[in-house]
Amino acid sequence: MNIATHAPSRRTVVRTLATLAAGLVLAGTAHAQIEIKLGHVGEPGSLFQASADEFAKRANAKLGGKAKVVVFGSSQLGGDKEMIQKLKLGTLDMALPSTVMSSEVDLFGIFEMPYIVKDRQHMGRIEREIFWPKLAPEANRKGLTVLAVWENGVRHITNSKRPIRAPADLQGIKLRVPEGKWRVKMFQAYGANPSPMKFSELFTALQTGVMDGQENPFTQIYSAKLQEVQKYLSLSGHVYTPAYLTVGTKKWEALPADVRKVLEETAKETQAFVYQTAAKEENDLLGKLKAAGMQVNDVDKNAFVAASKPIYEEFGKEVAGAKELIDRAVALGQ
Repeated sequence: MNIATHAPSRRTVVRTLATLAAGLVLAGTAHAQIEIKLGHVGEPGSLFQASADEFAKRANAKLGGKAKVVVFGSSQLGGDKEMIQKLKLGTLDMALPSTVMSSEVDLFGIFEMPYIVKDRQHMGRIEREIFWPKLAPEANRKGLTVLAVWENGVRHITNSKRPIRAPADLQGIKLRVPEGKWRVKMFQAYGANPSPMKFSELFTALQTGVMDGQENPFTQIYSAKLQEVQKYLSLSGHVYTPAYLTVGTKKWEALPADVRKVLEETAKETQAFVYQTAAKEENDLLGKLKAAGMQVNDVDKNAFVAASKPIYEEFGKEVAGAKELIDRAVALGQ
């Protein structure tokens, strides 16, 4: 038998090699897509989830397969503090921190000052004239790059003991606060017994009585079902908290320039959606919290403002440059 007659023809070999080469190119393309993980602590139905999902949808439509933003909510990738550390280490691509940034970058504590931000229009002026020129560069020095300023919201106090109408009503209340030192100092000044705790642990702490109360925007209260374990909602509006779409600087700079451009532009563009959604939710969610049986009361804001003076003084003295920023922020609200 002539073995040569059974050998593949040259044309067959070439075709086979071409097919293999094409397969390798396709495999390479499939593996070339960059997965960008975005973590946040918001529960389903929260403003964080709506914001992150909208950003991912818009970005992915523009990225055209070069990269894909994948969102992980409900603290799946850790609490705020853990995610910030992962950004610095380069083991996480993006996160949406809020209060915790004041523990990473001292000047971010300006947003922890009670009643300093009057409304979103005021926040817009603060963002342009204070945040980008003064705060963003400080975050960069800590290895964190902020792509856009979004929102967590206006915070109110809930608890299971009594209505809070003045700071004195907080005496002895065990209050969960986020992982930021100025929020602890604020509620100590008001007379409460504040303890920092991960948001993911909050429901159980309230349910079991480890904590009596907490403070959060309506979106976080409702989406985490805190109305099931809290009786009183006091409309203190003590702090407006921005949220910051943040990346680790080293890993960010390693991304292709065209991917970075899309992500940065989309992050800033998504802010309008965030603000519109937040404004609509404020009215809707208060009604839902009342319907769920929460007893809602107004507070004596003048009493809270008066009790807040020591926090402003301490922040102004302790943090270099803080007094100047406080004065500028107040002036921008007039």
